[in-house]
Amino acid sequence: MRKIIKQVAILIVSLFILSFLTFSLARLAPGDPLVSYYGDRVEKMSEEQKEQARTRLGLDESILIQYGHWVDQVIRGDLGLSFKYKKPVSTVIEGRIGNTLLLGGLGFIVLFVTSLWLGILCAIHEKSLFDRVATKFGTILACVPEFWLCLLLILVFSVNLRWFPSSSAYSLGHQGDIPDRLWHLFLPVSVIVISHVWYYAHIVRNKMITELKKDYVLLARANGLSIRQIVWRHCLPNMLGSYLALMAVALPHLVGGTYIVEMVFSYPGLGTLAYESARYHDYNLLMVTVLMSGALIMIVNLGVNMLARRIDPKIDAQEVLLESEGEWV
Repeated sequence: MRKIIKQVAILIVSLFILSFLTFSLARLAPGDPLVSYYGDRVEKMSEEQKEQARTRLGLDESILIQYGHWVDQVIRGDLGLSFKYKKPVSTVIEGRIGNTLLLGGLGFIVLFVTSLWLGILCAIHEKSLFDRVATKFGTILACVPEFWLCLLLILVFSVNLRWFPSSSAYSLGHQGDIPDRLWHLFLPVSVIVISHVWYYAHIVRNKMITELKKDYVLLARANGLSIRQIVWRHCLPNMLGSYLALMAVALPHLVGGTYIVEMVFSYPGLGTLAYESARYHDYNLLMVTVLMSGALIMIVNLGVNMLARRIDPKIDAQEVLLESEGEWV
């Protein structure tokens, strides 16, 4: 319980620091947010009218005062008004967050399972033809930029073959159609998995090879157990905790990759909203998208770390040992 309270406190402080930094950098960035709100009409406005508009939008005060007003609004449940969409930020976010959670969640699960399976398979068949081909081919794929891979898959499977759509999250009028959703998700999820799978599979492969060389594996083989039985019954549980911790650390990288995929595929999610809010100086929308992304990463990281400690108690034991060594020194 003490560790949970400590982690929650760190989460709150981290979100507070993230919000202040995002708020300050957004205000200091070049550009006029009035263009986002009024569009081309800004060019016809006098300086007096511009000042009145900034006063109405709360942009005429210092950064600290504006931040104080924003925090007060958020505490009262008001996320502010989107300058670009002329709607409450909560309404804009509500229509997009589900799409991002679906894309990111499905991509994370497929990546987790595929990396684990591929790494174990390469470790079992170490130095075989399959292992050598997977290592070289996976290394090449890991070096391919995500945006280029997105364009390549769109060119091949959407433009030339016309097997999959190149944009949107669902066809018009098919928002609740699960097969149609999966049809639109195939290419974006494929990019997320292909871009990251070998990096984590390679780590699993190396950890599993190290595990297979330990004494208890030799003893199990002497008792007549097959290599597959040893891997799934003994080696995998021993390394699963560290693999979960690795995936938790990798989550920010995956979220960033998901946002890139959303922008290239014109997928209506938080990634496209974050890009649009930064481009058009939509401060309120930018704050919420950044904080939601940060909170998602921190909460999932906390949950996965707790799950890893449940699966592998050695993680806690190692931390206690390190703390005791530090106190001894």
